[in-house]
Amino acid sequence: MHDIPKNLPTTPTRFIDQLRFFIRQKGLAYKTEQTYVGWILRYIRFHGRKHPSELSEPHIEMYLDYLGIQLGAAKNTQRTALNALIFLYTKFLNVKIENLNFTPSKKHRNLPVVFSHSEALSVINFMTGQYKLMAELMFGSGLRVTECIRLRVKDLDFGMCVLVVRNGKGDKDRSTILPAVLHARLQAQVERVKLSHAQDSEDGCAEVYMPNRLALKYPKAAVSLSWQYLFPAPRTSCDPRSGKVRRHHVMDRTIQKKVRCAITKACINKHASCHTFRHSFATSLLQQGYDIRTIQKLLGHSRVETTEIYTHVINQGANAVKSPLERQP
Repeated sequence: MHDIPKNLPTTPTRFIDQLRFFIRQKGLAYKTEQTYVGWILRYIRFHGRKHPSELSEPHIEMYLDYLGIQLGAAKNTQRTALNALIFLYTKFLNVKIENLNFTPSKKHRNLPVVFSHSEALSVINFMTGQYKLMAELMFGSGLRVTECIRLRVKDLDFGMCVLVVRNGKGDKDRSTILPAVLHARLQAQVERVKLSHAQDSEDGCAEVYMPNRLALKYPKAAVSLSWQYLFPAPRTSCDPRSGKVRRHHVMDRTIQKKVRCAITKACINKHASCHTFRHSFATSLLQQGYDIRTIQKLLGHSRVETTEIYTHVINQGANAVKSPLERQP
């Protein structure tokens, strides 16, 4: 249950707890909290566990140079670390940071690995049950693995052929395609969730985790079918934060392992993962001629430049270049 915010003391005294409390006061996504805290902890350890208030701009520069030069981190990695440290000093510690002088990383972002259409279907066909359905949604709707496992029954709109992604990356909601070919099997999955939920109700553990204090606003929603996870865990477990026994969603590492096994069985020699389905969704839409802005919206990218990277990996279309070996005499 690593995607559920950790409980914090009413009056935090430890530095990291105070930082987490401040981040939540600002209303940032829990994923952002995890990212910022992770980078700040690495920064503290790099400087011999000194308190950040004892460190200054030269220490930030030293750490960013270490990431860019010694570790060879990608530009986006170095930028994420910088964002976390700027937040730490300017927002949390209320210290001005100006004119940082560090060496920007020279390592560019790698082109994404994608499946061909036949490769994606081959991997999917080596999977079974709800895990196969999850892989089909990642490929057919462009979902991240965390977005897939967190789907609730209420997020499916069969009438409009729309799938709603709640609290995606950047804590944003978006809508994407709900493939018509999956409707019947998704409805069957909802029926399985209904049966499982009925059994949980008899066992006294029908309540599901509710985000952002919605359990207080809608006290009956947590036991309703619509809020249940579409892909529930095979067994109930005790939530270490609340002490309640409830059924959470399938863990990301479970579906990741299933996908890795299917890739091996399909004899695909690519450095692929669950996220490759999302990359393949984007490139497939480009190959079909859909415009970049539409794809950006479906993927939930904030910047169109992020989506444009897929134009470099498609192997057909208006900008295609054919090898001289393929030239007809």
